Amino acid sequence: MTEQEHDEKLVVEEGEEEKVLNYKAPAQKSLAEIVQLDQDDESLAKYKKTLLGEGLPLVADPNVPNVSVTRMTLVCAEAPEPINIDLTGDLKALKNSKIVLKEGVSYKVKIHFKVNKEIVSGLKYVAITYRKGIRVEKSVFMVGSYGPRAEEYEFVSTSEDAPKGLTARGTYIVKSMFTDDDKFDHLTWEWILSLKKEWKE
Repeated sequence: MTEQEHDEKLVVEEGEEEKVLNYKAPAQKSLAEIVQLDQDDESLAKYKKTLLGEGLPLVADPNVPNVSVTRMTLVCAEAPEPINIDLTGDLKALKNSKIVLKEGVSYKVKIHFKVNKEIVSGLKYVAITYRKGIRVEKSVFMVGSYGPRAEEYEFVSTSEDAPKGLTARGTYIVKSMFTDDDKFDHLTWEWILSLKKEWKE
């Protein structure tokens, strides 16, 4: 998008995500409760088994979180190499390295995560971007509701265009959050985005 379009892009204020997404959270139920519901309905039982497997938590360890966010990827066809951020280690270390993005390119954000114990409802990915201490953009993406399984899930955002122009170039701090209907913070991490004229300068 152009600089003007970038500046005019809707910025969601704190607490307004629900209004923008027009989404009402369902009542919270445990996996065991869901499995027990409507047991006499054979077609519904088959459907639930397809979604939930055997309906048992995959991880019994109380120290393991229900949702584990493992990796973030900036998907860009023009990038000279994959842009991956490992979210399983020391998150503070992310502030010591910069992710370079060429101005004007189209990219998507891909989040890799696992659900380990209970169904999680209304997952959201929120990204708040700051430049020189001033918030310049906030994006909220509805991820959805997921049940536990051994394999990772992947969420891919809609395509966005990096801003372009001399005034857009520079360093941005991005605060990313993975939350849900209950406003539970599954993971918050900050990373540095460096917007440049070329991939390597």
